[in-house]
Amino acid sequence: MDDVIVLGAGVIGLTCAVRLLEGGARVRVVTADEPARTVSRLAAAVWYPTRTEADPRVLAWAHETYDELMAQAAAGAPGVAPRPTRMIVRSPAGAPWWSPAVPDFAAHPGEWRFTVPSVEMPVYLPWLADRVRELGGTVTAARVGALTELGGRAATLVNATGLAARVLAGDAAVFPARGQVVGVANPGLVTSVRDEEHPDGMTYVHPRSRDVVLGGTFQPDDWNEAPDLATTEAILRRCAELVPELAGARPLWEAAGLRPARHGGPRVEADPVALPGGTRLVHAYGHGGAGVTLSWGCAAEVARIAQTGH
Repeated sequence: MDDVIVLGAGVIGLTCAVRLLEGGARVRVVTADEPARTVSRLAAAVWYPTRTEADPRVLAWAHETYDELMAQAAAGAPGVAPRPTRMIVRSPAGAPWWSPAVPDFAAHPGEWRFTVPSVEMPVYLPWLADRVRELGGTVTAARVGALTELGGRAATLVNATGLAARVLAGDAAVFPARGQVVGVANPGLVTSVRDEEHPDGMTYVHPRSRDVVLGGTFQPDDWNEAPDLATTEAILRRCAELVPELAGARPLWEAAGLRPARHGGPRVEADPVALPGGTRLVHAYGHGGAGVTLSWGCAAEVARIAQTGH
């Protein structure tokens, strides 16, 4: 019998599996979709606690993840790199609640500047899955209709099912937050630029090694996963206004996905009720657009809960 089954192979599930394996647990990841087909693959994945409320636990997770990703970048992990960032500030504000996690955060007139890790998910997710296997874990494809199906099959079940937790955990606080992004050729950009308060919608420009991810939208309770042409054109227009080098850029690709958001913030805790067979249930879902940003910190907490029970 496995020590731990991790249900879900997005960035939260895979980082939890890695931390559990590093702690000596026997781990099996069970996933309906292979990592490269999870919604995590669509994340622009520049460290930033998008639409996440201030909370000491969240800050601790974000800080630990920042440090881990920067260490991975220094070690040459695939797709991970430091990214200089400019955040346009449209209303008077002091330093944001998350700034203690970012060593070089600096406020300037009309903008914040800082360096954060960025992650190219199409290469990072397979690397995480390989890391699970290298540490002795397994990744199994299976679709689970209820958490109780896995009761008795491991000492602990980690529920990292993202949006599916709405049904599997019976959590009505979970909701989709639709995001649409556009990829264009990179004209030589190295700095990420954000304008979260743009009057026409959140706007961001995130350079990667071979393209630039442009966004975006945050549409609560919208289940549509098909890209919308009018939205694509609006994103291109806003991003070109923000970064003039993008004027005339045309899409290389377009995508829309459903962020696994949750009213009240991420749920990372042991369930007070065990599954059949005495399997301890640990939840790790509801990260919305901040899954990458909180991943390694949450994974460390999940590993601690799995070991101590609380």
